[in-house]
Amino acid sequence: MMKYKAVYLGAIGGAGALISGSIRKAEVIAYEDLDTEAIRRLEVADFPVTVVNDIYGGDLYEEGKAKYQAKTA
Repeated sequence: MMKYKAVYLGAIGGAGALISGSIRKAEVIAYEDLDTEAIRRLEVADFPVTVVNDIYGGDLYEEGKAKYQAKTA
């Protein structure tokens, strides 16, 4: 992800229909043969998601676990 400047996005479970309304353009850029699992470049507006993994190596899931463990220790 760092090499190709990509991010991993997370959303509240079950919000797919709401989120899909924010997609303005979708273009398959790799693995077209995988159909719905192909990699796409998205153009979005008002996209209600959270960046979970970023291009700097940040990992929101790991950060959340660490904060929780520190509070319960």
